[in-house]
Amino acid sequence: MSSNFYAQSSNTITTNDSKINNLLEEKRKINSKITINDQYKVQIYHGDIETARKTLEDFNSKFEDYDGTIVFSSPNYKLWIGPFKNRIQATKAWSEIKESYSRALIIKPSK
Repeated sequence: MSSNFYAQSSNTITTNDSKINNLLEEKRKINSKITINDQYKVQIYHGDIETARKTLEDFNSKFEDYDGTIVFSSPNYKLWIGPFKNRIQATKAWSEIKESYSRALIIKPSK
């Protein structure tokens, strides 16, 4: 009794499309903005959504190095800057931000 086995030979060629890299980078940015409640943030506004959006736009034009996120916490919208891994980083950012946003305060949201 004899058997013949034949295997398929295949060469797989993958190309890395730049659009995929761009999407992955955007996904990383979104993931980094997801609120992690054990990290510090600087809150610069709380109130209605329209003012929160205008404040975020104004903030982004002044401070390109920091990320801002609007969060809803009934009944207000809050504009948080960060996250910061420790209080020292949050305090450094706060000292820069408070010159433009006098009501800025450092927070550490509860879980």
